Amino acid sequence: MKKTLRNVGFVFLLLKMCLIFGQGKPNEKIIVIDPGHGGKDSGAIGINRIQEKDVVLNIAKETLRLNENLDDPFDIYLTRYNDTLISLSDRTKLTRTLQADLFISLHCNHSYNPNARGIEIYVANKPSNHSDDSTWFAFQLQDDLNKKLGFESRGVKFGNFQVLLETIGYCTSVLLELGFLSNGDESKYYEKQESIKALALVIWESLINN
Repeated sequence: MKKTLRNVGFVFLLLKMCLIFGQGKPNEKIIVIDPGHGGKDSGAIGINRIQEKDVVLNIAKETLRLNENLDDPFDIYLTRYNDTLISLSDRTKLTRTLQADLFISLHCNHSYNPNARGIEIYVANKPSNHSDDSTWFAFQLQDDLNKKLGFESRGVKFGNFQVLLETIGYCTSVLLELGFLSNGDESKYYEKQESIKALALVIWESLINN
């Protein structure tokens, strides 16, 4: 039986977020969110023609909007703020220049199997002082997305993605594959603004609590 992705937790999460605000900031950190692809590089294209580059940018911008609505926002930066193609090296260079504490690259998956579904989170296949923290954060984020929004978990994996290899030596670093645009349910999920808001809120909460 298929799991149904949900947005019903949004109001609850919003109330929980208010409690976080009332407690004051945890240890301040610099966070970089990397919306993958952009410009002429659309990334994966869904069965409903939705494009990966737009989905991940919408989620990143909504996460940033949530943060900027605070009286005392956290230090969150995006590697791109519009539909432009930024080189992978420039994305990682920004992260190093900012001396970020946390880097998260957002993507969507695609498969020739229309039944493939769920999230995957990657950590660099490269030893580093930040490897353990990155792996721990990946498991925590996967658990949050599963329990709060109903995404199936496909596991935490190790990979040789350039953005991970060039940041793992400097900070906690993960690459998040947010479901399959080739899957009918998950592709339709991202057509809804409430889905984007709910997902951004879960990611935001995981980032600041890491």
